Amino acid sequence: MKTIAFLLHNNFEQAEYEDVNNQLKEKGYNTLLITTNEDKKVQAMNQDVNKGDTFTADIFASEAKVDDYDALVVPGGTVNADTIRGNKEAHSIINAINEASKPLAVICHAPWVLINTGIAKGKTLTAYHSLQTDLENAGANFVDKTVQIDGNLITSRNPDDIENFVDAIDKALS
Repeated sequence: MKTIAFLLHNNFEQAEYEDVNNQLKEKGYNTLLITTNEDKKVQAMNQDVNKGDTFTADIFASEAKVDDYDALVVPGGTVNADTIRGNKEAHSIINAINEASKPLAVICHAPWVLINTGIAKGKTLTAYHSLQTDLENAGANFVDKTVQIDGNLITSRNPDDIENFVDAIDKALS
């Protein structure tokens, strides 16, 4: 059975973790939650402003073993994505997944991590509309689509795109 890891900090968009996680589990995948937070209790947000549920991560980023995962998903949420993109442990995990050509799926504000890791340059990506200029300045080609696949990279715009996002992850792993 294939394992999909989720990487997040705090103040992530709840649907982009919980709904994606649940749909992937329904398709038969094992999932694992990795956090860069100093506590395994992580706080979700709804529409970036309202506190959602709390979840318990399985492991800390410092314990992550990329060889154990078949894909990596990075949920959005403005604060979460901004924190992750500045975290060296997160960069290490993201770069290792990318270098192994494993599916790297990022949604909403999470494509910011592709800028800070240097992965965005020369790629065709989608994201939350406010990231268009950031991605273009980083050398990416921005498209406004529910899901965009470029090699092993899978990007989506927002929670409305979750069904297509999950289908793209599933197809990449099939």
